[in-house]
Amino acid sequence: MSAVVSPIRKPLITGNKTYHQITEDLISPTEKTPSKEWVIGFVISVATLSFGIFCIIWTIWVGIGSWNLNRTVNWGWDITNFVWWIGIGHAGTLISAILLLFRQKWRTGVNRAAEAMTIFAVMCAGLFPLIHMGRLWLAIFIFPYPNTRGPLWPNFNSPLLWDVFAISTYFTVSLLFWYTGLVPDFATVRDRAKGMRQKIYNTLSFGWTGSAKHWQRWESLSLVLAGLSTPLVLSVHTIVSFDFATSVIPGWHTTIFPPYFVAGAIFSGFAMVLTLMIITRKILHLEDYITVEHVESMNKVILLTGTIVGVAYLTELFISWYSGYVYEQFAFFNRALGPYWWSYFGMMFCNVVSPQLFWKKSWRRNITLTFFLSILINIGMWFERFVIIATTLARDYLPSSWSLYSPSWVEIGIYLGTFGLFFTLYLIFTRVAPVVAVAEVKSILKSAGNQYIGDDAVKHRHHSESEAH
Repeated sequence: MSAVVSPIRKPLITGNKTYHQITEDLISPTEKTPSKEWVIGFVISVATLSFGIFCIIWTIWVGIGSWNLNRTVNWGWDITNFVWWIGIGHAGTLISAILLLFRQKWRTGVNRAAEAMTIFAVMCAGLFPLIHMGRLWLAIFIFPYPNTRGPLWPNFNSPLLWDVFAISTYFTVSLLFWYTGLVPDFATVRDRAKGMRQKIYNTLSFGWTGSAKHWQRWESLSLVLAGLSTPLVLSVHTIVSFDFATSVIPGWHTTIFPPYFVAGAIFSGFAMVLTLMIITRKILHLEDYITVEHVESMNKVILLTGTIVGVAYLTELFISWYSGYVYEQFAFFNRALGPYWWSYFGMMFCNVVSPQLFWKKSWRRNITLTFFLSILINIGMWFERFVIIATTLARDYLPSSWSLYSPSWVEIGIYLGTFGLFFTLYLIFTRVAPVVAVAEVKSILKSAGNQYIGDDAVKHRHHSESEAH
């Protein structure tokens, strides 16, 4: 078979790697003693998680009165953080499923970690509605199970119930998709392991042998799950936006919310993937697998979705003015010039202005700048949810009930605790499974690895040879 050559596509794997080197590079982090950086990060994460658990227990013991909610702002940090974490969880399935269906090979370097991020982010998000109930042990009543309560059923007209179905379906499919991808790599770890570790990985890999039939079924299942996941990416945050859009609150009752929320979720999800991947590639020395090309591709998605979000902000402002509805106009006036003006302008700067720097190619390929902007975007997207929720509820139709809201130490502690949970799970994941999908990376080695014949091909070849020596 003739080799595939490309004058424009640069290698997705640098360093002139062989198949054996790929296995060594990607599997060895699960076999070696954890590094000092990993141990420090794990201790900090577990400490933060412990404080969050203490705050959750405090909330359940003392009650929701330990939060600073009031008659007007009865959704505060909890729903803000819930929507934010759900948004973070969007990029994983997008990278895995949609880019797989579109045959985008650059996804193989980052899809595994992004899928893990989705699982962990949705777990963090799911905590907030449960805690917000106040009586955690009654959470089962939100599910429409056959019950003995007579005619009492959950309210099927409520988008809050739709959330339960959408998010639980999304989580289940994402988990299956993630695990399916892990099976061949678990088998590789098993083949290198001994004793009890070998038995554990053999169980995890379902006795994978790597036969042609196994690969055929694995690829078929991956495509089916990708087909199921793709509409879920769009549906989950659309339904989350219905929590607001189906209400009669000015500033929420708008039809632009579904596409606006979906674009924002992908925007923040990609930013979080970049934050994680830049740290991971540095600590685990994966610069040859998570290259500048990957970073640039993701920055292009951030630039696109960031621009869509910016257009949505401006459309909202125009519609509120054009509607002639004074309450709608006041809601947006209050967002920009009310007591929470700082969050509105923080949102506009982080989400609209900062991604525009990526129009310049050299800045798209700058790792340090990308890392800084990815954090800035995540802060900006959190501001967006806070602006929508807190500023709108603080000043509604009835001026006599207007009130300001600021979180209590318990609410802040629970939010920090979710970060502890997220990073604890992620760090454990880096020790249990390869962060980059070994089998999928090997599949693109020859088609996108050695056949680049562009302008700087000679320079790249010299770099690869020097790396090899």
